[in-house]
Amino acid sequence: MHESISIHVGQARAQMGDACWELYCLEHNIQPDGTMPSNRTLGSDDDSLNIFFIETEAGKHVPRTVFVDLETAVIDEVRTGIVSSITASLRFDGALNVDLTEFQTNLVPYPRIHFPLVTYSPIVSAEEAYHEQLSVSEITGACFEPSNQMVKCDPRHGKYIACRVLYRGDMVPKDVSAAIASIKTKHTIQFVDWCPTGFKAIIKYQSPTVVPGGDLAKLQRAVCMLSNTTAITEAWARLNHKFDLMYAKQAFVQWYVGM
Repeated sequence: MHESISIHVGQARAQMGDACWELYCLEHNIQPDGTMPSNRTLGSDDDSLNIFFIETEAGKHVPRTVFVDLETAVIDEVRTGIVSSITASLRFDGALNVDLTEFQTNLVPYPRIHFPLVTYSPIVSAEEAYHEQLSVSEITGACFEPSNQMVKCDPRHGKYIACRVLYRGDMVPKDVSAAIASIKTKHTIQFVDWCPTGFKAIIKYQSPTVVPGGDLAKLQRAVCMLSNTTAITEAWARLNHKFDLMYAKQAFVQWYVGM
């Protein structure tokens, strides 16, 4: 069994890390003081917890993580289930259990194209929860829409190289296979012809957990997709353009050349 240690450095990473570990504790029923409400221990019937937590002699369950920041006030909540969905394959039972290294194997055919695009669906507010009853096919199709991308780019302007689809909640493999087969028939979704585009699906039967008081609704099913697509070049092009504008004015150059 592997052990995973997370290191969060800086304001943004500390904020996101705090939200992720709060969600992990809720998913595994760990209290804020590190205890569990039952007599269950990490080493008894749920060894998967040892990947992200360690049990002390006092019975406290401590996250395997390090937070580094000079500003103590930045530990705030950024509530999202993306990191939780990505690591769910390590922490919960399901149709398939994979290691994080397999993500790289499936998504990155060449070392230079190692920038995956992350998508999450459905993104539903708590007020709309009672009006949204989405099928497996609908939430899968939403992963290919620009509104569900975590990076501002239009996947319809690029071609997919590989996709890793992570399902959670109330669904069966038959519905997942039908949803992926439907995606492959759509002409608006293009795939590269120089590499066999692979869809790898993982199903975890535990429904997504939400942080109390958060903005996202408690849903029975959700999907997170990691994809390698050429559409990510739009984001890099914007950064390159902004760099050129700042460099033309010699902005902040003195920080790097000792002027």
